[in-house]
Amino acid sequence: MEKVQGEMEIERWERNEEMSDAEKKVIQETWNRVYANCEDVGVSILIRFFVNFPSAKHYFSQFKHMEDPLEMERSLQLRKHARRVMGAINSVVENIYDSEKVASVLALVGKAHAVKHKVEPVYFQILTGVMLEVLAEEYTNEFTSPEVQRAWAKMKNLICTHVTAAYKEEPPGDGGGSRSRSSGKVTEPLPQT
Repeated sequence: MEKVQGEMEIERWERNEEMSDAEKKVIQETWNRVYANCEDVGVSILIRFFVNFPSAKHYFSQFKHMEDPLEMERSLQLRKHARRVMGAINSVVENIYDSEKVASVLALVGKAHAVKHKVEPVYFQILTGVMLEVLAEEYTNEFTSPEVQRAWAKMKNLICTHVTAAYKEEPPGDGGGSRSRSSGKVTEPLPQT
């Protein structure tokens, strides 16, 4: 099993390549087909995430004890969270030509997960990797070309970079001191993307 140190991973994600307009168009075109089934796709992504990386479930009191994928699939709370995840990605895709709006949407997600939920930032890298795996499997016709794969790899990096940037901001009431929120380790293997 590969051990991943949160802080080191974030530094690697920051090497972000800009998306071209053609790549942004590819993202929007492929996403339109995916988003037509957003709840089911979102549930598939979360189930794979929790089955392959069960340590992530401890952040979710309402389904952290679920082991059976069928039980997860039927969970109204998991479905609700899947819709929220897919809605956030949809906001990014809809606004992909407006970098300020994209940054704003993802900063809100990052701050909520960093401050309120205390989620280790490495889980965003893992979740977006799982997302790409599921999309490539469920939408094989749309995700086979190298251009589409490259565009979505950049989208993954964009999401991770902006979301995890919230973890570097000084938390309110910190008194000027610096606290690291990414000292935890994930011991499940990272997904191949």
